[in-house]
Amino acid sequence: MKPLIYVLEDDADIALVISRTLKNEGFTIEAFSRRGSFLNRLKRQTPDLCLVDLSLPDGDGLSVVTEYLRVSNIPSIVVTGRSSLTDKIIGLEVGADDYVVKPFEPRELLARVRAVLRRSRQFEPDGGAKAQKTARFAGWEANFQSCTLRDRAGMESDLSASETRLLEIFVKSTGRVLSRSQLMDHIRTSDEDPLDRSVDARISRLRKKLGDDSKSPTLIRTVYGAGYIFSSKVEWV
Repeated sequence: MKPLIYVLEDDADIALVISRTLKNEGFTIEAFSRRGSFLNRLKRQTPDLCLVDLSLPDGDGLSVVTEYLRVSNIPSIVVTGRSSLTDKIIGLEVGADDYVVKPFEPRELLARVRAVLRRSRQFEPDGGAKAQKTARFAGWEANFQSCTLRDRAGMESDLSASETRLLEIFVKSTGRVLSRSQLMDHIRTSDEDPLDRSVDARISRLRKKLGDDSKSPTLIRTVYGAGYIFSSKVEWV
């Protein structure tokens, strides 16, 4: 089945370029110029990926990513004219899987679309423990479908899309050392990003949410010169 991609872009010329580029490569495309019509369609059918402009005539595209796509675990790429590093980091931290700045080369956009789809499918259910979307470990319960984390007392907190992917990689690889490059393969946005230490920052935030002492962590341990290792027994439910 052809991957279904929604394009939320109010500039008709750019929407046409995106649609033609992806249709020529075998993707099914539905384009929207308004936030409202996009959200109405999203309620009826879930796409494989969404491309979202930040500046829209009837609302902010960033809220689409944070309030709808992230909570539904739908992969997304922000496509925008906002090129500052601050905007880019904000876009990624709120849950977008990649960030493309206008003007862009159609071939680059195509490569990023394929990379995000490839990453999102790498950890799809395929039977056994991987078919489960909730993991229990060390008194915690992580729901990778709803991007939430629950402690022993039943208190629930939200995980960002990148934190969800990172934690899921760890619990599915418990007891195995994962290098920074292996982790970056699943959370980075592109080879050109100057955010080499972003994996360390995200692990630091994840440790904080897990109550894992950064000076002497017991769940996500640092293996100096090699990477990180998740040290807890995991039960899938």
